[in-house]
Amino acid sequence: MDAVNEFIAQAASSPWIYLIVLAVVFVDAFFPPVPSESVVIGAAAASVAVGQPNIGLVIVFAALGAILGDNLTFAIGRAVGLDRFRWMRRPRMRSALGWARRGIERRPAALLLTARYVPVGRVAVNLVAGASGFSRPRFFGLSIVAGITWSVYSVAIGLLAGHWLHGNPVLGMLVGIAMGLATGVLVDAGIRMAAKRRASGLVSGQVREQ
Repeated sequence: MDAVNEFIAQAASSPWIYLIVLAVVFVDAFFPPVPSESVVIGAAAASVAVGQPNIGLVIVFAALGAILGDNLTFAIGRAVGLDRFRWMRRPRMRSALGWARRGIERRPAALLLTARYVPVGRVAVNLVAGASGFSRPRFFGLSIVAGITWSVYSVAIGLLAGHWLHGNPVLGMLVGIAMGLATGVLVDAGIRMAAKRRASGLVSGQVREQ
């Protein structure tokens, strides 16, 4: 365990950590298997135990990566549509795209802001926003708000876990990552429940009208 903690301390103190955070968050915006939340939360948790990296810079680079990645995903949706690539036609992604399409039509701003916290959800929502002709300037503005709030939240989770288990960066990182994953699951579940209730309400209203 001491050797692992020492490795984390050395990695966290490297000036490359900020570019790694930016790159991982950027790629995760259109390739969900990359664990951006884990990297940001882990960096924040490590800073509590070893004093590095700088929290302010982690927030800035994470937010920048999120904003750039989300806007690239939007551009991909605008340029190629929603079925050009094989990964877009996989059942899970098709389901996510269908959910995102319905959400964009009904509550675009709220969905774009909350979807940043759901790995597959944010990819689907940003692709659909681009493919549906959603306003590019409006999307850019919302992506800035979403990127900054997501970055601050992820860092806050890492700091909380780091302070809770101060002196043990490994456990702090693991607990923080688990909290971050739980948040994504809860946000996703909440969005889906709200969508189902809204759909049920629309169906009930149509039945009463008939």
